[in-house]
Amino acid sequence: MDKLFTSDKSDLLSRTVFVLGVGVSLLHIYFNLIAVLPSLWQNALHYSGFALLCCLTYPMGGPRKTKKWMRAIDILLGLTAACSAIYLIAMEDAIYARGVKLALPEWIAGIALIFTALEFTRRTTGWIIPFLILLALTYVGWWGGMLEGVFKFTGLTYETILFRSVYGDDGLFGNIARISSTFVFMFILFGAFLLRSGAGEFVINLARAVAGKTVGGPGLVAVFASGLTGTISGSAVANTASTGVITIPLMKKAGFDAKFAAGVESAASTGGQLMPPIMGAGAFVMASYTQIPYTTIVTVSILPAILYFASVAFYVRIEAKRSNVMMVDDEEVKVLDVLKQGGLPFLLPITALIGMLIYGFTPTYAAGISILAVIVASWLTPNKMGITAILEALALGAKNMVMTGILLCAVGLIVNVIATTGIGNTFSLMITHWADGNLLIAMILIALASLVLGMGLPVTAAYIVLGTLSAPALYNLIVDAQLVQIIAGGLLSDEARAIMMLAIPDKAALLTQAMPVDQAKLILDAIPQDLLGTVRDIAISPHAATFALLSAHLIIFWLSQDSNVTPPVCLAAFTAAAIAKTPPMLTGFYSWKLAKGLYIVPLLFAYTPMLGGSWADDLTIFFFAFLGLYAFAGAFQGHLENRLNPLLRVVALVLAFFLIAPYSVPVHSVAAVALFILFFFNIKQKPAPQTPPAQPTAL
Repeated sequence: MDKLFTSDKSDLLSRTVFVLGVGVSLLHIYFNLIAVLPSLWQNALHYSGFALLCCLTYPMGGPRKTKKWMRAIDILLGLTAACSAIYLIAMEDAIYARGVKLALPEWIAGIALIFTALEFTRRTTGWIIPFLILLALTYVGWWGGMLEGVFKFTGLTYETILFRSVYGDDGLFGNIARISSTFVFMFILFGAFLLRSGAGEFVINLARAVAGKTVGGPGLVAVFASGLTGTISGSAVANTASTGVITIPLMKKAGFDAKFAAGVESAASTGGQLMPPIMGAGAFVMASYTQIPYTTIVTVSILPAILYFASVAFYVRIEAKRSNVMMVDDEEVKVLDVLKQGGLPFLLPITALIGMLIYGFTPTYAAGISILAVIVASWLTPNKMGITAILEALALGAKNMVMTGILLCAVGLIVNVIATTGIGNTFSLMITHWADGNLLIAMILIALASLVLGMGLPVTAAYIVLGTLSAPALYNLIVDAQLVQIIAGGLLSDEARAIMMLAIPDKAALLTQAMPVDQAKLILDAIPQDLLGTVRDIAISPHAATFALLSAHLIIFWLSQDSNVTPPVCLAAFTAAAIAKTPPMLTGFYSWKLAKGLYIVPLLFAYTPMLGGSWADDLTIFFFAFLGLYAFAGAFQGHLENRLNPLLRVVALVLAFFLIAPYSVPVHSVAAVALFILFFFNIKQKPAPQTPPAQPTAL
């Protein structure tokens, strides 16, 4: 596939795709930084460009079996998609003038547009998303009226469905397509310029310089490099492919089991979409859904991302100790030398990006200026970016965006149906009912749903679907937990108390005083649902409500990442397995074990003020959670600095619970002291007899 984006003049197709990729990137730069186009036009041009690229880079017969007649059909499909999109947007005013009536050409163009969207989505992501789109469109127009109960929907005419699918705020060219054509594309293009400037090599060298000579160094290089690469790529699979070709052989050479090495790389690379400032397409979707500034989302995600990478690093160090892994006797790499040789093209643009985001520039504008910073910074190094390198970076950015661009436009068809039918509210009410007010049960249900969706959907699509369906329920449960604490403390405002007295006059006297938490829960349960929303709005401060909403979406966003590392479908793990030459499914189990932070850290979002508290609160929670994750890894592996017997494993697990769970600082402090005692006791234990490197367990 990479060959299609070379400038090999002997290959007409290669040159065509190269020129088209450059043109698509320049078009996006034009309407993001220079021109002001109507949103529908911008999104339609965005989709058209990537439809043309998709038909050439994802051919009908695959890259090796494409015949001339297949290539002709591919080109015809691409042109049909692009022309249909532009024609329908051009006819918008005429359609409104007719009273929102579609003429025959618009019917043909609309059907062709949806068909090509289904086909290109199938080519880039598989069968699941096209199936869900068909399921959604037929539900709203046909079989929804045949159901009974809460999911019954009387239906819309097919003309209305087609109109809303194209022109609706949540349709093919709606809000999600706007996110794709602005924030997501510009950041992916920024990452492409960084890679072309040599930042990828710099990241690997810096990781080797920092962590290469420590215990378990090659594994820690994978963790460190994947964290830095995540600031460029925002994609777990791309992260695995780019860093894994170096780190996995290094780990195997040091003595790590090949499956463990592949698991480390895929688990660490999954953190790429959790690492600010890029965090993949999902973070931009989250900013649009919640109306919370992207800079806020990025800022509060720094400490959780560090916790995740620390959790993987703990497994690496413990496994190195447990398996007697040696340090690789490689050439010495010094941090200062690395920074001198290639640090400027990486650090200057990243610093400029972060600085502009903090200062208040839009993410799109900040990414555009940072691209210029990459070019300028490269001129101060031996790897200067000239016209050819700039064109290659433009083409690479378009290449890296094909799947995401098609996906984010097409998934709007599903979101449009969810918004039209109100099925999202129904699903949220079902989660609330099944969880019976228990936040932990709700998170488990969402994690299971995420795992099932992740078997067929990319991470971003899984987050969009799951966030649309379940975020309201999770938000209400988080807010209700805060409301219970307010009631229990006797801290209700006069206005909130007055409304509650109308709903539960027999308990009016209790609302003016402190009470046990269980009693506060009973009082909250007694409030009718039609009044409960009003009570939430009045009793919960805007700051607390904002971060409750952000907590709900970040929980779903983190849980959505597990599809990268959880069998039976785990693309990052399968990519690592191909590099390590290990069984894909078994590698998936290793990566799933090492990525346990995906399930633990979201608990902090739900039960602690880690996202919305003061910096002192955040750092306190971070410190104790850091220790708790180390204790958890030790309990799971049965080893810290030396082997843990079964009793000490249980002790480590109990200490992990007390360090992570939302207890008071004194309780956390006692648990921390106990962990330090266990740690020093474990150091002084007599090491077990040296044996060949042990094979780590898969679970």
